[in-house]
Amino acid sequence: MPTEPAPQAPVTARRGSPVLTLLVVLLGMFTLPMAMSGTTVALPRIGSDLDASGASLQWVVVGYFLAASSFMLVAGSLGDIFGRRRVLTTGAALYSAGTLAAAFAHHVLVLDAVRLLSGVGAAGVMASGGSLLAATFTGTARTRAFAALGTTAGIGLAIGPTFSGWLVDGLGWRATFLVFAAAGTLVLTGTRFLAESRADAPPRVDKAGAATFIGGLSLTLFAVTQGSKSGWASASTLLPSAVGLTLLWSFVRIEKRLTATGGQPILDLSLARNPAFLGWSLGSFGLGAGTTGVLVFLPTYLQGTSGTSARDAGLTLLLMTVPVLALPPLGARLVNRGVPARRLLVLSLLLIAAGNAWLTTLHPGIPTAALAGPLLTVGIGQGLSLGIIDAQALGMVEPTKIGMASGFLNTVRGGTGAVVLTLFGALLLALVESQVGSAGLAGRVTAGAGGHAGQFTEAWRIALWTVAGVIAGLALLVHRLLRPRPRPRNQPRNQPRTAETPEATPTAALPETTTTTVPSR
Repeated sequence: MPTEPAPQAPVTARRGSPVLTLLVVLLGMFTLPMAMSGTTVALPRIGSDLDASGASLQWVVVGYFLAASSFMLVAGSLGDIFGRRRVLTTGAALYSAGTLAAAFAHHVLVLDAVRLLSGVGAAGVMASGGSLLAATFTGTARTRAFAALGTTAGIGLAIGPTFSGWLVDGLGWRATFLVFAAAGTLVLTGTRFLAESRADAPPRVDKAGAATFIGGLSLTLFAVTQGSKSGWASASTLLPSAVGLTLLWSFVRIEKRLTATGGQPILDLSLARNPAFLGWSLGSFGLGAGTTGVLVFLPTYLQGTSGTSARDAGLTLLLMTVPVLALPPLGARLVNRGVPARRLLVLSLLLIAAGNAWLTTLHPGIPTAALAGPLLTVGIGQGLSLGIIDAQALGMVEPTKIGMASGFLNTVRGGTGAVVLTLFGALLLALVESQVGSAGLAGRVTAGAGGHAGQFTEAWRIALWTVAGVIAGLALLVHRLLRPRPRPRNQPRNQPRTAETPEATPTAALPETTTTTVPSR
């Protein structure tokens, strides 16, 4: 079992500055959403230059989310064991290397592969970044730090499509990856000046759990992608699906056995049995599920059916992303002033569902003014709750499990992106193919090549109604899970909450953390 290294010179040892820690983490959280939203604008140009369409082109984005979501939970727990700064450093290095390689890829399969590498690195940055903030700040300072995190992510989402669209139109899509690689290098450099932190009693590495989780989730999501390409009853879909689901079932059994025998699982399944923590996690899933499809695929629709340029498509997305930039601090302020956080989350989900339903008015040549209402509604819904979920959820777990819980939340986010991108893209492909009668033609249409605008639009409307229904159902479920529950008489008031109660203090009053700080070397 790894042991906690002692400081070599405790009196003169350099300690990480909380402000510097916040700045480095914020830069990482700015870069990753920007890279995601910016890459989506470049997809039609990438497909044209590399002669790619359909599933292989979608994997430029899906592969990134797949790798990030598969490694997120592992990265969070590894941060508790080996040090959160160390995981952040490794993640930034992998992300920068993969993004730099993407700028020079000359085949779509090579681009897909290096995007997978970037996703693995992103998992390290996102999982360790959140847990570093939770370990560094407490109380109202933690609330402000996580609100800043949401705001920064919103800035990346907001300017990513516009900035990348300008680069794509002016310098080509490869320039976008060069810029993102440079930002990743800055994060990597900044980690040298941060203090290390880890759990007081680092557990052993749950190798079997990590292997079955990564393998199971990866194969299951790969099978979903293959279904849209080769058919849902094909061997190339059914085989990885069966193996993936078996591995996920094995993962649950392994984690239960480790917990029962006093071991240290990579995921304590009791987190998922806590109704309030589960409610916040499902809320996080809903925020992503209701926005990812629009964010990623709407620019392609506008370029393919209306002849919109990459830059103008990016500008249109500002209608949805600017609220994500502006509203997280407002949501945190409302909670700190006594507005029940659970009600804010349910309201957000209902707004997102309404925005998706409103967007079914989409049609070829639709003016930007007609898109303003639905896109603003979706953006406001996401922005109101984006800055409160982490602080609320992490306040319900033991301090030594902050990394695990942060990794779980980020796994939900990354998994949401991968699942929604895969299912939304597969649904569009299947619906268009059913109308045009050709898988190849459907792939080109959904990649933004133009033509068959009516069929493409009808597919979009069906997909949007589906998303709206799912998010409305999630809002009802989250409302039920986060219902106030009375505090047991014998529960200490400083014990992590298991549910939001009428007496519970707002986000500002979170439990103190007790993690070990190790001077950086």
